[in-house]
Amino acid sequence: MTLGRERDTAAPRVRVLFIEDNAALLQNLYDYFEDQGYELDSARDGLAGLALASSGAYDLIVLDLSLPRLDGLELCRRLRADQGRRTPILMLTARDAVEQRVAGLRAGADDYLVKPFALAELEARIEALLRRSQPVGESLLRFADLVLDVANARAVRAGQALALTPTELKLLETLLRAAPRLVRRSELERVLWPDLPPDSDALRTHIHGLRQAVDRPFASPLIETVRGIGYRLAAPGGD
Repeated sequence: MTLGRERDTAAPRVRVLFIEDNAALLQNLYDYFEDQGYELDSARDGLAGLALASSGAYDLIVLDLSLPRLDGLELCRRLRADQGRRTPILMLTARDAVEQRVAGLRAGADDYLVKPFALAELEARIEALLRRSQPVGESLLRFADLVLDVANARAVRAGQALALTPTELKLLETLLRAAPRLVRRSELERVLWPDLPPDSDALRTHIHGLRQAVDRPFASPLIETVRGIGYRLAAPGGD
């Protein structure tokens, strides 16, 4: 039986990464949050967690403070200071001393929850962090010389207006909001076809049309394919 309130199944699912070494707690987290419609990944040690978190494929990270191989504080510091990742991080710990909470926040965590906790409270904190991470009223998106005016459905590159279909505009908006993060094929398909993706390779067709407008008339392409995984915007001359 689902414990939480019903979710809009047509909306793209939120991707959460749990970095937690307690197998029993991890199982409880999966049982609860998959029931609520979240898409989950997990790691049982700090180095494995860092590798997954570095992909930038998640909407939020739930990070335990005490981890084998690499502790949560150092993992958080590396994501923030070394990699510049801005993914919201909620830190979990059995330590309730003020200095530990301060250390976690100074390392870059956005929120802090002390074990033991109610799963409903963790969910509420996750929802609050996701709301805070969403840009408010941001309708003008930019990347390199590409600009999308979301409110007026108008795209321009290097001062030249682009002729895009509504589907291509939605694809471009999704890539721009994520840039320079990789957007997986499954994520793009959920944006375009929230109920059920088509059987044919329709996504590739729409990406081809988007490239024809955004890249072909210009010297430097912006849309990059990561074969078998997804797409992202890459700045000209970047790595």
